[in-house]
Amino acid sequence: MFTRISRLLKIIHTLLYFRLFLVLPAKYRPWYIKALLVSTFWYPKVKAGNNSAANVRLALESLGPVWIKFGQMLSTRKDLLSPELNVELAKLQDKVTPFASDIAISRIKQELGIDELEQVFESFETEPLATASIAQVHGAVLSVDGVNTSVVVKITRPNIQAQIDADIALMLWLAQQVKKYLKHSARFKPVQVVEEYKTTILNELNLALEASNGKRLRDNFVDSEDLYIPEIYQEYCTTNMLVMERIDGIPVSDIDQLLAQGTDLKKLAERGVRVFFTQVFRDSFFHADMHPGNIFISKQNPVEPKYIGLDFGIIGTLNAEDKRYLAENFVAFFNRDYLKVAQLHVQSGWVPSHINVEQFEAAIRLVCDPIFNKPLEEISFGQVLMGLFDTARQFEMEVQPQLVLLQKTLLYVEGLGRQLYPQLDLWQTAKPFLEDWMQEQMGFKAFVKKSKQNFPYWLEKAPQIPELLHSSLTTINQLPTYKQELIDEYKTLQQQHQKFLWRLSLFTVSTLTALAVYVFTDFDLPVNRLIFGVSLLSSVFFGFKVKP
Repeated sequence: MFTRISRLLKIIHTLLYFRLFLVLPAKYRPWYIKALLVSTFWYPKVKAGNNSAANVRLALESLGPVWIKFGQMLSTRKDLLSPELNVELAKLQDKVTPFASDIAISRIKQELGIDELEQVFESFETEPLATASIAQVHGAVLSVDGVNTSVVVKITRPNIQAQIDADIALMLWLAQQVKKYLKHSARFKPVQVVEEYKTTILNELNLALEASNGKRLRDNFVDSEDLYIPEIYQEYCTTNMLVMERIDGIPVSDIDQLLAQGTDLKKLAERGVRVFFTQVFRDSFFHADMHPGNIFISKQNPVEPKYIGLDFGIIGTLNAEDKRYLAENFVAFFNRDYLKVAQLHVQSGWVPSHINVEQFEAAIRLVCDPIFNKPLEEISFGQVLMGLFDTARQFEMEVQPQLVLLQKTLLYVEGLGRQLYPQLDLWQTAKPFLEDWMQEQMGFKAFVKKSKQNFPYWLEKAPQIPELLHSSLTTINQLPTYKQELIDEYKTLQQQHQKFLWRLSLFTVSTLTALAVYVFTDFDLPVNRLIFGVSLLSSVFFGFKVKP
């Protein structure tokens, strides 16, 4: 409790100190906010003339990794932010305030178990190349068996775990209060969403896990024309340190430099969509932190541009069922078959079965139809999302925690596409890929492919088939006997039940008779005493016999 309260006070202090209330236009500041500001006139604050957008960035930095991640996600949505705020939040992608280089060097030596960096590195750059929410990156030259290789060394920030734990504890508590007190909040699964986020960000702290994720992504795209994943030197990776090949690329957000080298931005945007859908539907293993600070463009062959992916701490996965339902939803959506979309939501359990499917279809059509056949530059995804959230509320749609990462990544991809080539038709780019994937999964080719995959298993089980067949036929032959035994057992149970009801009735009548004689008749008369005695004995006798 103390940790939650202290963290909440820290957040309130940050909001006041950096004057974040000034970010809201005056007409949107409610009276209680104004009252709070008046009552805290004495509280220390930054100068009133300071840049409000810079204050937002500094506030998020001071609050730590959870808040920096939020700022990174917002920075990809230029359509939702002012130009000044977008410029400042973009700095959170790789220009967060660094920690001291001597601390980084000390931590690296501790992780490697060495006394001097020269035992492993030919040279080491004390000035960090990039600084982010979880870690910072230094350039180095790795010396292995006399061979020098240019690498980057990523080392986690000191004492970062405590900050994250405090924020997650506060978020969980707030989610529990929302679930407890807000009507209809259960379908949004606030606690499960926070738990999912907790797992994600704690995984991101483990750089050994990031190294493993990076190796798997590299294997998935080893011969790809669309995406390059640098080599990772896992023998030098630990929980708090990662060593990876140093790449020479252009930040995806540097449009001027991309244009200067003649990059085909249309093809680049289309390949970004293809990379996303390939990771999700082919591999079920996707990079879920695709903000511009983690994405570079190769300088080689700008006419056939290739992405370079970095930072593999946040990875999303989908099970086979969710992937199939999601693909069917996308294809139906691209074909504007909103009835199919509505039916799939009900079949998957994302929407309760009692919902009127036709009304749900009409609501989806109302939100989504206006954005079709339009390039990204003409689409307000803010309005679309608000419309979808309102539709979810009306039709009791449940949030799927396992899809939250996917939704976030799709927003990143859409944001990148908007920056690179605003005329991109996201739907027409993705539709052929998904249709081909569905055909591979559900068509004749899929049947042949799965048959080939399962053939060794069938071959292994083939010797057991005669025995299994004999066992099945024996069971079938014995079914009449089993059936008769069940009938006999049912009859026995029915007879026992009838006996139970009969004895219960006699017990009840005997007991009531004894009570009636004792209460309502002249108990001094011998005949009444006789009736009472017989009734009482009968009640005791049948009472012992009453067994279900």
